[in-house]
Amino acid sequence: MIASPFIVPLIDIPVFDYPVFTDKVQGLLRDDSCHCVAYHAVPIGNLLRFFCCIASDNEHKLFLFSHEQPASPIPVLESLSGSVPSMHMFEREIAEQYGIRFNGHPWLKPLRILGNYPFFSIEGEGLHEVGVGPIHAGVIEPGYFRFICNGEKVLHLEIRLGFQHRGIEKLFLEKPGGIQRSVLAESIAGDTAVGHSIAHAQLIETLAGLEPSDSLRTERVIALELERIAVHIGDTAALCTDIAYQFGQVVNEALRTIIINTTQAWCGNRFGKGLVRSGGSNYPLAKMIIETILTNIREVEERYAQITHEIFTNPSVLGRFEGVGKVSAMQAGKIGAVGMAARSSGFKRDIRWSHPFQGFQSIHYEPAILPHGDAWSRAMLRKIEVENSIQLVREILGNFIESKPGRPVYNNKFPPSSFALSLVEGWRGEIMQSAVTDEKGNIIHYKVKDPSFHNWMALALAVRNQEISDFPLCNKSYNLSYCGVDL
Repeated sequence: MIASPFIVPLIDIPVFDYPVFTDKVQGLLRDDSCHCVAYHAVPIGNLLRFFCCIASDNEHKLFLFSHEQPASPIPVLESLSGSVPSMHMFEREIAEQYGIRFNGHPWLKPLRILGNYPFFSIEGEGLHEVGVGPIHAGVIEPGYFRFICNGEKVLHLEIRLGFQHRGIEKLFLEKPGGIQRSVLAESIAGDTAVGHSIAHAQLIETLAGLEPSDSLRTERVIALELERIAVHIGDTAALCTDIAYQFGQVVNEALRTIIINTTQAWCGNRFGKGLVRSGGSNYPLAKMIIETILTNIREVEERYAQITHEIFTNPSVLGRFEGVGKVSAMQAGKIGAVGMAARSSGFKRDIRWSHPFQGFQSIHYEPAILPHGDAWSRAMLRKIEVENSIQLVREILGNFIESKPGRPVYNNKFPPSSFALSLVEGWRGEIMQSAVTDEKGNIIHYKVKDPSFHNWMALALAVRNQEISDFPLCNKSYNLSYCGVDL
């Protein structure tokens, strides 16, 4: 058992025969407090080595093990997804990338490849299909939603992503410079620039043996929580938009602006780009910025409390939120939901609590959990987390001593034949980044997992048996990332 972030020599990672490997995965994931953090294949020589990392939330540990298969002929393996549904996305991705066939997989379709995609269909009198996208109004990214409906009621939703073809993981190998990789990391999902940047920075620091100062670890927590506050308030505005409550929309949009302008005052970018770098910082948290943060969060806290009181006591608002788009704890567990999607369905799943990172290693964080799994829970959880994050930032800054964390370090050397992994709790949930080095210490494989990878299935479940007109509300209540999956 290990803790995040970590680095392990490849030779020290257990290699099991495939039947033993599957038994181990099934055994661990029978425990609802465990979930799969990573499962992917890496070509090493004439072999494909499959790395699996499973997190035990209650034990606050990670289990890492692997199996190997000859790269040629293309392996045929028994699927885990029939008995462990949460593994289905991982196996679909492996099948898409390497052509591996998983016998018995209930849904072995391409994850991102678009051509000749076999959509699910149902035949029956009165049934019809509704296609939405991939091009949407406004600034929404491309994604295609196909509904099967009986009248206005949704029986099934299938979600197709993969329209952006960005090649992010490949670019991490092609762009060896530390600055280039840092810019890539903060561009994985634009609304999570800080979260993904921290995941990348601590991965590089772990590989390079760099030990960031306590003050730098603390600054990163503050940046991460400011990002969480900003997006949660923005999502509160968007939820009000989708139910035509304009007063809630405009007030929350104004409050979000205060927070992102605070981040801009700190580093020159409203979304925190350029703020997080491995080994040091170009924007140390100076006294003037601390005063700005404290002043602005005090104003936001007061005004957000007022507007959310109006939102959550308004009968018309509650009538649209309560009971809409329910996902049960059992469903959330089966799909391996993470982050807000899990916590709003009764699952205590938060990396800040279960696998503390950066400044959270010296902070006891207790996540908020709501049991109902509906749009109200997802809206209310945002309110609670904004309040908790503001309080956390205030407490940290109350004891923070201005320091100079040093300049970033870009020309790092990495140990040979090693595997490293980094976890961060972004505002959506669990972010994972990992890397494998060859015998010369070069990164030969870089893996990214956004929380949306787990949670798009939650949206598909949320709209079942709902009116199709409830889809925009359900969709916004999760606010998942298209680009975070279109890697």
